[in-house]
Amino acid sequence: MQIKTVKLAQLFFRLAIAFSFLSAVADRLGFWGAPGSPSVSWGNWQNFVSYANKLNAFASPQIGELLAFAATFLEVLFALLLIIGYKLKLTALASAALLLAFALSMTFSIGIKAPFDYSVWTSATACLLLYTISSYPYSLDAYLAKGK
Repeated sequence: MQIKTVKLAQLFFRLAIAFSFLSAVADRLGFWGAPGSPSVSWGNWQNFVSYANKLNAFASPQIGELLAFAATFLEVLFALLLIIGYKLKLTALASAALLLAFALSMTFSIGIKAPFDYSVWTSATACLLLYTISSYPYSLDAYLAKGK
């Protein structure tokens, strides 16, 4: 029973993190609604860049926009890799690092409450736990390993 639970847990970890990344990207691209709509954090790219610049106050606005784009690109890339289950150990560790960077930026820029409210620490920890799992049966990695 425990082995089956771990198999399902790793799949749910992957999907939960992946769809969290994609949901955040959808928000900043306006897919969840216009700015000010219920449950919308940014509603458009410019609002997201302004928020990212607030978190990255150590950088110029131009570098901040580059960081916002890089974060968005990485969130989409990691989400897709987590969903299909490719290079999962590396993707889980990289996702944890990205989320840790978010959590630290939020903590130092706007306070400790925000990363807890948005479960950034929890998500980073989930990625680290995903990294520690020895096999990922419902993944492209497992499928490719069978062919060897």
